[in-house]
Amino acid sequence: MKSSNRIISVGVVGCGYWGPNLIRNLRQSPDCQLRKICDTSEQRLKHMRRLHHDVATTTSYDELLNDPEIDAIVIATPVRFHYSMAKAALTAGKHVFIEKPMARTVAEGEELVEISKCKGLVLMVGHTFLFSPAVRRMKEIIDSGDIGEVQYISARRLNLGLFQKDINVAWDLAPHDISIILHLLDETPVSVSCQGSSHVNRSIEDVTMMYLTFKKNCCAFIQNSWLDPKKVRQMTVVGSRRMIVYDDTEPLEKLKIYDARVEVPPHYDTFAEFTYSYHYGDAYVPYIKQDEPLKLECQHFLDCIRGEAVPITGGAQGLEVVRILEGADNSLKLKGEAVNLVEELVHATNGHQSHNGHTNGNGNGNGKSHINGLIVSPAGRGALAA
Repeated sequence: MKSSNRIISVGVVGCGYWGPNLIRNLRQSPDCQLRKICDTSEQRLKHMRRLHHDVATTTSYDELLNDPEIDAIVIATPVRFHYSMAKAALTAGKHVFIEKPMARTVAEGEELVEISKCKGLVLMVGHTFLFSPAVRRMKEIIDSGDIGEVQYISARRLNLGLFQKDINVAWDLAPHDISIILHLLDETPVSVSCQGSSHVNRSIEDVTMMYLTFKKNCCAFIQNSWLDPKKVRQMTVVGSRRMIVYDDTEPLEKLKIYDARVEVPPHYDTFAEFTYSYHYGDAYVPYIKQDEPLKLECQHFLDCIRGEAVPITGGAQGLEVVRILEGADNSLKLKGEAVNLVEELVHATNGHQSHNGHTNGNGNGNGKSHINGLIVSPAGRGALAA
């Protein structure tokens, strides 16, 4: 039901790294009343009170859940709290915006999606880059057919830190690139491979390389690191006619279109006559209107609650990212073996997937391995080997 003039009352939990940015943007929206801020740290809350002196603060999450005036809760806590806090908020009848990744497992994500559907509540996941004007423009260019068929995508998201204690670098950084790639291709990958290494904390990978395969002979590479001296936020989309380079660290020229391609001769009589044709054309920078993605994302969440929009990054989209991350985790345990995401989805849909987080090394008689209910094909073994 639409309610265009309604002011949405919001509570925010989590005032660490990202929460203050969400609070700032929500405060700036005329459609939002920031009613209460929650964090376990009294020191952080004191800082928030200096910035937002008219907003109530609390160290008790129950205060947000039990406040009848609060319509929605924004969750910006460490990942290990996402599921329990989101479930409690949905159960209390609150709309939920939850930072990426939405949960630690597919099972947790599925439960959150089911509760939100049953209660008719908005569940939105913070995949902020889908609201970036540069990503939106890139999507328009690809959909127009201007670059031809997408052949592969390469993404690099690197920096020095910030080290997380409860997730590895793939869970921390790859959700951005996975969500962008899924958005650009409008397609779910059929398999994922992942290799990584741990250098600072031996139990948590701080460097990973992920490989996604799609139908139509398309693939994507995602490199993530907490151990790089330079901040890199770059994605290259290679099409059959043109190529796009997206660099989010550029202040203005975030997108560049290269009129470059390789052409195969239509026919030749001998191998000696066979030569590739390399086309080097001009590069141009398309005009992109400058808007803060997080501001657009927060406004979209409010619009969805008021019935004016459907979440672009809803629970289903967030769940798909978690499904890929969980598959990548299992590939890491199997030294880079390819995990078949299509068969995983079938197993999960049929209720056969194991969610206990333990490896099941039993064979099934057809030469495939099992881990967490996922089927690993021998054909994918060593897909990322050097």
